[in-house]
Amino acid sequence: MGRGSMSQPSSPIKTRHGERNSIVLDDSDATEKRESRSESSSATLLEMDVIEEPRKLDYLDLEKQNGDGSRPKDKLGNTRARLTLWMTLNTVATVAIVFTNKAIFDDPSFRQSQVAFATFHLFVTALTLYILSRPFISLFVPSPMRLRPMLPLATTMCLNVIFQNLSLTYSSITFYQIARILFTPMVALINFLFYQKSIPRKAAYTLVPMCLGVFIISYYEPKSTAHPEAEQTSMLSVFLALTSVLIGSVYTVWIASYQRKFEMNGFQLLYNQAPIGGVMLMVLIPWTDKIPVVQEAPANKWMMILISGGLAALINLSQFFIIAGAGAVSSTVVGHVKTCAIVALGWIISRRPVTDRSAFGVIVAITSIVV
Repeated sequence: MGRGSMSQPSSPIKTRHGERNSIVLDDSDATEKRESRSESSSATLLEMDVIEEPRKLDYLDLEKQNGDGSRPKDKLGNTRARLTLWMTLNTVATVAIVFTNKAIFDDPSFRQSQVAFATFHLFVTALTLYILSRPFISLFVPSPMRLRPMLPLATTMCLNVIFQNLSLTYSSITFYQIARILFTPMVALINFLFYQKSIPRKAAYTLVPMCLGVFIISYYEPKSTAHPEAEQTSMLSVFLALTSVLIGSVYTVWIASYQRKFEMNGFQLLYNQAPIGGVMLMVLIPWTDKIPVVQEAPANKWMMILISGGLAALINLSQFFIIAGAGAVSSTVVGHVKTCAIVALGWIISRRPVTDRSAFGVIVAITSIVV
C-alpha cells in the first residue's frame, strides 16, 4: 500500500487530554445513544491532516516541571532523544515502505494480487492496534462499535488502500508521491462543496501552486520519451493517481465526521475499521486476485512482503508517539520531510535528468508544501 502505511492517509488526529479514551462503552443502550447523535458539520481543513492525540504519556510530557518551576534537564533531554528517535524511525519506515511496495509490484506475478496485499496490511494494522490496546501496554482504550455504521467507512478505506497500491504499481515513485499532495486541496474542495466549510484566503492561495505543480508533472510525465531507460508514467497512471486522491480525500473527510459523531480518536476508529476491512477484502480475493505459487515466486519478494508488514506496524506505532509527544505540528513537519525524501530518491532512482520538463512541476509542488 502506499504507505501502509496505513501508513494512513496515508493520518493521526489531535485530541484533548482527558477525553473519553479511558472508558469502553460495552453497553448496547449507550452505544445506540452514541450512534444516534446527529452530525451537523465536518472538520476543518487543518483537522484533516492530523490524528487525534492519544492520551499524553508521562515520559513524553515536555512541559513537566520540577517543584521550583524548572524543567528536569535529564528527563527533558531523554524525552527529546526519544522523540527524535521515533521521528527518525517513522520517516525511514515511511520512505522504505514506498520503495519496498514498489519493488514488490514491479514483479508481474504480484501485480495481480492487489486485494490480497491490501488485506495483509489491514490485518497487520489490526493486530498492531490490538497489541497496543492491551492492558500491559495500554496506549489507547478500544471503543467497540456496531458493524453496520462502520461498513461505509471500512469500504472507503479498502478502496483507498487498493487504489493507492494501484497508483504506486503503474506510476513512477516521484509522480505517485507528488500526486498525493493534491489531498489537501481536494479535502478543502469537498469540505466547501458539501459541508460549507471554508479556509482562510491566504491558505487557499497556497493551494494554487500545489495544483499547478501536479498539473505540470501530470502533463509532461506521460509525454517524456527522451529517456527510455527511465520509468514512464502513462495516462493510466494519471487516472489511477487522481482516483486514489479523490477516494482518499473522501475517506479523510469521513474520518473527521465519524470522530465527531461517535466521539472516538483515530486509533479507536481504526481499531474498529481494520478488521472489518480485512474480512471484506479477504472474501474478494478468490474473485479478483491471482496469487503467485510460493515455489515459483522469488523468495526475496515474500521476504519483502513480510518487511512491508513490519514497516506498516512501525509506522502506526511511531506515529502514536510523535503525536503524543510533540503534537500535530511536529507530525506535519515530519510529513513534509518524508514527502521531500521520497520525491528526491524516486527521481534519482528513475534516472531522469534535472533538465526534464516535469522537474519544474516537482519543484513548484514541493515548494508549495514547504513554504
